[in-house]
Amino acid sequence: MNQRPDLQNLQASLSAVREQIATVIVGQHDMVELLLAALLAEGHVLLEGMPGVAKTLAARLLARLLDCSFARIQFTPDLMPADILGTSVFDARTLDFSFRKGPVFAHVILTDEINRAPAKTQAALFEVMEERQVSMDGVRHPLPSPFIVLATQNPIEQEGTYRLPEAQLDRFLFKVRVDYPALAEEEEILRRHHTGHGINAIDLVKPILTAENINAYRALVRQVVVEEHLLTYIARIVHATRTNAMIYLAASPRASIGMLQGAKAIAVLQGRDYVIPDDIQHVAAPVLRHRIQLIPEKELEGFTPDAMIKEIMRSIDVPR
Repeated sequence: MNQRPDLQNLQASLSAVREQIATVIVGQHDMVELLLAALLAEGHVLLEGMPGVAKTLAARLLARLLDCSFARIQFTPDLMPADILGTSVFDARTLDFSFRKGPVFAHVILTDEINRAPAKTQAALFEVMEERQVSMDGVRHPLPSPFIVLATQNPIEQEGTYRLPEAQLDRFLFKVRVDYPALAEEEEILRRHHTGHGINAIDLVKPILTAENINAYRALVRQVVVEEHLLTYIARIVHATRTNAMIYLAASPRASIGMLQGAKAIAVLQGRDYVIPDDIQHVAAPVLRHRIQLIPEKELEGFTPDAMIKEIMRSIDVPR
């Protein structure tokens, strides 16, 4: 019999992380939960929302809670691949070239406004996200572990932006929609800033998790129990995107794997070492919304990928 994973230390650490996040960010509980799930599931996250809804703050805060290296890259139209990957520099003393590492060689990468960089730079980053290494002049340079990319983008701004191709979007485990705060949450935000608490709150946050902690916790997540009928449930959800006449671009097997990894991480965040259908339902939309594309007629009617995902979930029997 396989030994069940001991989640006690993991739960204590995650509880402390949540408490620290709550001292800085008001509300946005779903975003925080999915960020932590992605960290445990070894995936990258695309944060999409209007300006000022704490996308960048959340990414900076998560990096600060980890005792790991952090780099922030502001994507602009003139950003080149060498600006993020690094470049070979000639050393006059040794009469040889040496590789100078770029900002991508950090544990946590925040890419602000990722859709503002040209396709060539986007492609360079997405290759790194998939391979977790940089190849330069025939030499492979591995990235540190853990390695996670947190990217932000504005959903409505079009001027000076470059749309992310579907194949590159597929590299993100989750696409998280960051909504406006509720009225009570907005009042609390104002209250904190009025009393001076919200101005430099992030500077008071202390690291809680180390790189070793994260890698150990990821190993525990991989041991989470998933029954055979739940694997079938995931497969049926993803397969339904391929047989739906309203969907032009369906989800790939990478989506199935992402849903499995995400559900395991959500189970751990809920204090369980086994997956239940609710965990799969929790991650279905974040995993699928950037991987499917509706036919033009449905888009013109105002139908959204999230609405289609809800229809698919309702059409599939939930396993007992």
